[in-house]
Amino acid sequence: MNRSRMKKISIAFGILGVAAILLLHYMVFFWVPTESSMGIVQRIFYIHVPSWWVAFISFGVVALCSGVYLWLGDDRLDAAAVTAAEGGMIFTTIGLLTGPLWGKIAWGAWWTWEPRLTLALLLWFIYLGYFLVRRSTLNLERGKRLAAVVGIIGVLDIPLIHVSVSWLRSLHPEAVVLNPDGPTLDGSMLATLLVGLLAYSLIFVCLFTVRYSTELVDRATQMQDV
Repeated sequence: MNRSRMKKISIAFGILGVAAILLLHYMVFFWVPTESSMGIVQRIFYIHVPSWWVAFISFGVVALCSGVYLWLGDDRLDAAAVTAAEGGMIFTTIGLLTGPLWGKIAWGAWWTWEPRLTLALLLWFIYLGYFLVRRSTLNLERGKRLAAVVGIIGVLDIPLIHVSVSWLRSLHPEAVVLNPDGPTLDGSMLATLLVGLLAYSLIFVCLFTVRYSTELVDRATQMQDV
């Protein structure tokens, strides 16, 4: 795919993403009802959950591209993996920052070392390690392959984060959407959450296509300089 086409795709997803973000904030502040037990602070939910949704998707892309990169050795797959990891770090950071804002009101503490929080923080450090490993050796190819292994192993933390609230004692409530009995959210709350998931996904795709395009150009330039 040429750069011109990728630019058009990124612009299209960017416009759709911004429109969806604006709709989301309208719904959060003016449409969706206030949750009865937690009150207005629960509205962070519509930012917090979509952030983690995109973070998990990002690291899934990292693992998939890393695995195929180790198999085929195509540098474009490594470029896609590192691009997705950058996006994942951004949205994981948003999730880690919005969580304590919610937790301070809901639990009376900014942070507790309960299972889901600890595993979520571990995910951030795993992917910080992904970038550190890439630069841990003078052999660039070796660094890429070591990072790919970290990307594949690190994604195993994601299902643990999901099941931690049901398998271990946790302050977090159980899943309200991915529930065996179906979603337990009020209809308007579920609609707002779905708009949030869509909005953040569109923004991620926009950022991914822009960054992936520049990453390929940077690598092509480095090859010419060698």
